[in-house]
Amino acid sequence: MATGIRDKVAIIGMGCTRFGERWDVGAEKLMLEAFEEGLTDAGIAPADIQAAWFGTCMDEVNVGKTAMPLATTLRLPMIPVTRVENYCATGTEAFRGACYAVASGAYDICLALGVEKLKDTGYGGLPAGGSNTGSLMWQWWPNLTAPGSFAQLASAYAAKYRIPDADLKRAMAHVSAKSHENGAMNPKAHLRKKVSEDQVMAAPIVAHPLGLFDCCGVSDGSACAIVTTPEIAQKMGKKDFVSVKALQLALSSGEEIGFNDWDGDHFMTTAKCSTAAYKEAGIDNPREEISMMELHDCFSITELVTYEDLHISQRGRAVHDIMDGFYDRGGQLPCQIDGGLKCFGHPIGASGLRMLYEMYLQFHGRAGDRQIQNPQLGMTHNLGGFPFQNICSIAIVGKYKG
Repeated sequence: MATGIRDKVAIIGMGCTRFGERWDVGAEKLMLEAFEEGLTDAGIAPADIQAAWFGTCMDEVNVGKTAMPLATTLRLPMIPVTRVENYCATGTEAFRGACYAVASGAYDICLALGVEKLKDTGYGGLPAGGSNTGSLMWQWWPNLTAPGSFAQLASAYAAKYRIPDADLKRAMAHVSAKSHENGAMNPKAHLRKKVSEDQVMAAPIVAHPLGLFDCCGVSDGSACAIVTTPEIAQKMGKKDFVSVKALQLALSSGEEIGFNDWDGDHFMTTAKCSTAAYKEAGIDNPREEISMMELHDCFSITELVTYEDLHISQRGRAVHDIMDGFYDRGGQLPCQIDGGLKCFGHPIGASGLRMLYEMYLQFHGRAGDRQIQNPQLGMTHNLGGFPFQNICSIAIVGKYKG
């Protein structure tokens, strides 16, 4: 009978580069930068790593296909390396592979590393999908833009819960301003300038009601995690280490866009994925038990709606929780403490691991001015794709309690 992954995996080292427009380096240098920090943090040598998982999404404009770029760049000792890709969940997917490997007993110490080098492509945002999205994707995604589809989510949400446009805009502005305030305190963040709610609301419209500050950009960057079992971590002399409480993944089946049950106001995958994650982690009341979160704020409306899909805010009430400061850094459940996708940045293959990196720093009391007091459980959430067809990954981590 399946028992889940709760407290079967220890994170003993993590590394993360500065995210941004890293014109001075290639993807390989970014990988090395994150890896060296992770190795030093774990106190191990490359020869101690027995298997690795490599997450990168845009291979045609990045490091190419196969897992060989990781093995070659890091001079790994002729070990198994697996390349994974799952849209914006790619970094968490690499982490999941490494965690399952040590939890199964197949390996003692594994590496998960994600990287993306997007600013050299010539695109302001993500490269156009074209034919590499599959032969049927244009049937599902005709004339699609990301801001347009998430703007439809915002309109559907406001219509369903009868939220005035001005109220929704103000709540989304608070979401973005919060991320900018947190990102300004993070030396590794891509964007480090505070903005006010009024500035967010006055910005040019991209796709109504989403304005410029409601949209995250893309970045260059890399992040990694080194994992083992709690028993091995203890033998290595590790104390107060972080362990994995839950790892869950949910992918759209097509029912959102292909049928009429979905009304366009939420993410079906997140609602189901979070329920499974809480069960695996032994969480009964996430609003009370989760200490901090990093969510996939590709757009401010995504973060807002996700609060409800995570069963933390009641349906239709996220606007009120946001304006009450519930998710602020000094609130009851801080969210995007490191600046989120909005300000830390979004190199697709690295984002899931970057979120875990912030949780890891917080648990070890190493988050500097962003540090929150006595965190117990941290949750990360990735969403790849679009409201009507997407991939959701959720990780829950916390201090090991053997």
